[in-house]
Amino acid sequence: MTGWSCLVTGEKELKEIRALDKAFRSELREEFSLIHGCLQNKTKLTALEGDILDESCLKRACQDILVIIHTTSVIDVISVTHRESVMNVNEKGTPLLLEACVQATVPIFIYTSTLEVTGPNSYKEIIQNGHEEPLENTWSAPYSYSKKFAEKAVLVANGWTLKNGGTLYTCALRPMVIYGEESPILSAGINEALNNNRILSSFSKFSRVNPVYVGNVAWAHILAMRVLQDPKKAPSVQGQFYYISDDTPHQSYHNLNYTLSKEFGLRLDSRWSLPLSLMYWIGFLLEIVSFLLRPIYIYGLPFNRHIVTLSNSVFTFVYKKAQRDLAYEPLYSWEEAKQKTVEWVGSLVDRHKETLKSKTQ
Repeated sequence: MTGWSCLVTGEKELKEIRALDKAFRSELREEFSLIHGCLQNKTKLTALEGDILDESCLKRACQDILVIIHTTSVIDVISVTHRESVMNVNEKGTPLLLEACVQATVPIFIYTSTLEVTGPNSYKEIIQNGHEEPLENTWSAPYSYSKKFAEKAVLVANGWTLKNGGTLYTCALRPMVIYGEESPILSAGINEALNNNRILSSFSKFSRVNPVYVGNVAWAHILAMRVLQDPKKAPSVQGQFYYISDDTPHQSYHNLNYTLSKEFGLRLDSRWSLPLSLMYWIGFLLEIVSFLLRPIYIYGLPFNRHIVTLSNSVFTFVYKKAQRDLAYEPLYSWEEAKQKTVEWVGSLVDRHKETLKSKTQ
């Protein structure tokens, strides 16, 4: 439940790190064993399996914990997953976890929110270098809608009285779209290109965004935890949200994918593409088809109006507020982040080659 970011810092006197998820893959459990060895038995590493909607599970998981970093969510922007499943995690699970904190007297709660609670609401609207503007997502898509609900619940909970008479302090971090090793979004884009003659999709060519490296997002959580533990600094952070970005160049999503994969022969699609306005209205027609079919068949949309907007807007934010209140500065430079991510992309390419080789044999 406290995530893996605690491992980044070398925090002193860290007694235990707990991770709670519905299920852990076997390879992830093997990684836990390696991490535990690196900790030299100074810090206990515990992997707990359970459901965020299970109150008794949450109560057990929160016992004797000082900090919770809540990252759980079901990401689904094209409505393949049933809406109720997506909503339950954030709309029901987050309040249950907050209540578990009260009962277990956990004083610090940090929520991993998303840029999508802010927007974009229209591909025609341009937001560049946003900072603290009171923007709010108006889409009804379950992921962004439920994340917005959960973030509000977390920030409102700041100041709650704990069972032992103490006080719960909360804050929320809004990272830009995250890239780096094991990124499911980046992995999907690379694998799609590898299966398409190494041509990258141009679907998001009209966007201008500032993605953030996963290591810098983890670092921001550590800094938030430190500040919330400091009685002098904590008041300025309690109940606040923070945009988290870094020095990754502002660019389109498909240019980022190209930058991270070009040395392996992947290339941009040079063919003509549909105008953005036409893509938007085709997305609307696909939504109608999906709605009509839903009673008998769940149609996985190739795209909809929301994803067209999300993937093709000019929507960038700076981290001035996090810099001021959390003393946040990116731990990894763009060059370091790029190098680490490119190495991982190389492993995807190698895996694809092995798959083709085995099929041939």
